[in-house]
Amino acid sequence: MNIGTRKILDRSFTAVGIGSIIVMALALMVVVVPIVSNGIGAIFFTGTVEHRKMLHAEFNRGERQNLASEVASSERYRTKVYEMLSAFDAELETMEPEKKAQYDSKYSQVKTALHALLGPLPGDMVPMLTRFKYGQTRWEKAEEKLHELLYESKWDNSNPDIMGKEYFVSRAVAFEGTSLAALFPYVKNNIEKMLLPEFTVYWGFITDSSVDSHFFGGIWPEIQGTFFLAMGAMLFAFPLGVIAAIYFTEYAKPGFLNSMLRSANSTLAGVPSIVFGMFGLAFFINTLRVSESKSVIAGSLTLAIMILPTIIRAAEEAILAVPKTYREASLSLGSTKWNTIATVILPAALPGILTGGVISLGRAAGETAPIIFTAAVSVGSAIGLADVFSSPTPALSWNIYNLASEHEAAAQIRHVQYGMVLALVTIVLLLNLSAIVLRARISKKLKG
Repeated sequence: MNIGTRKILDRSFTAVGIGSIIVMALALMVVVVPIVSNGIGAIFFTGTVEHRKMLHAEFNRGERQNLASEVASSERYRTKVYEMLSAFDAELETMEPEKKAQYDSKYSQVKTALHALLGPLPGDMVPMLTRFKYGQTRWEKAEEKLHELLYESKWDNSNPDIMGKEYFVSRAVAFEGTSLAALFPYVKNNIEKMLLPEFTVYWGFITDSSVDSHFFGGIWPEIQGTFFLAMGAMLFAFPLGVIAAIYFTEYAKPGFLNSMLRSANSTLAGVPSIVFGMFGLAFFINTLRVSESKSVIAGSLTLAIMILPTIIRAAEEAILAVPKTYREASLSLGSTKWNTIATVILPAALPGILTGGVISLGRAAGETAPIIFTAAVSVGSAIGLADVFSSPTPALSWNIYNLASEHEAAAQIRHVQYGMVLALVTIVLLLNLSAIVLRARISKKLKG
C-alpha cells in the first residue's frame, strides 16, 4: 500500500469516527434536552394561589398571613363568578322544562370546567380526594382548563376521505341571552386575578412525599427507595464479585469446572432482566422466604444476582491488567500468595474494580423488571433502615413506568414523570462521574 492510499484511508477513518461522534451527540441531545427542559419544570414553574394553599394545607408551608391576604384578594374576583352561577340557577327555575333540559348538560360542563379551574364551588360537597380540593396549581395547566371552559371541542367529519378535524366553538354562544353569557368574558379577563400566578421554586419536589398518587407533593420516597435498592445490591454483589474474580485469576486451574463457571457467568450476563425478577420472586421470597412478600431485601438480592456477572468481569479484567512483575517481586521477597493478592494486586487493580462496581451500581439504580415482583410498589411513603427486611418501597424506575402508562391521569402529571426521569438520569450520571473521579484519585495515589 503506497503512502497516498494510506493517507486517504487514515483521513476516511478519521472522518467516519468524527461523524459517528457527532451523530451520537445529536442523538443524545434529542433524548436529553426534552428530559432536562421538562424535568426542571417540576421544580421551577409558575404556581398559582391554589398551589400555595395546597402547600400550607398538606405540608404546613408558607406564611399564613400572606396566604390569607392572597386568598381574600382572589375571592373578591371569584365571588362575581359564583354570583353569576347563582343567578343562572335561579333563571333555570323559571324556564320551561324543554328549554331547561337544553341547558342542563351544557351548564353541567361549565360547572365541571370551573371546578377543575378554581376548585370546589359554593354548595359542593367536600371532596374525598385531594386532587378535587384545589383548583389548578400550575399556571400552564390553568390556561388549558381555561380553554376548556371557554370553548367546546367538536369534530368536522364532512369529508369522508380524510380523518375528522377538531375545531372549537365558543361556549358563550350557547348561553346568549341568559345571565350566564357574561361569565365567559369575565373569567377570561380576570383569570390572573383569580389565580394569582407567580414564579415558584418548589424544592419540595425532591424532599416531599407524594400526595394523592403524585398529583401533588414530591418524589422523596422514590429517590430513597432507589438508593436503598442499589446500595443493598452492591453490599451483596461487590464482595462476592471481587472474591470470584480473585478465584478465576489467581486460583482456578484450567479445566472443565473452570470453563463451566466462566460460561455460566457469561450466560448470566446476557439473561433478560425480567427473568431475574421472576427468579427473585420464586427463590428469595417463595423458597428462602427472606420476607413475607415484596421487600427491599428481596429486591436488593435480586439486583445483586443480576449485576454480579458484570462486577466479576470488570474485577477480573482489572486484576489481569496488573503487571506480572508485581507478583514476582512480591513473591521473591518471601510474601505469601494471599498476602501478595491483598497488599499488591488488589490495590493496583482497585481503580478498575471500583469503576466496574460503580457502573454496576448505576445499572442497578435504573433497572425496573427485577424489582417489579420483588420490591417495588406504585404508591408508598419513605421507609427507614429497619423496614428494609419487611417492607416494599417506591422506586424511580418502576414509578416512571407506572405513572407514564398506568396512572389514571397520566396526561395531567407529565411534569412529575419528566421530573422522575431527570432525577434518575442525574443519579446515574453522578454515579458514573464519581467512578471517574475516584479512579483518577486512586491512580494518582498509586503512582505516588
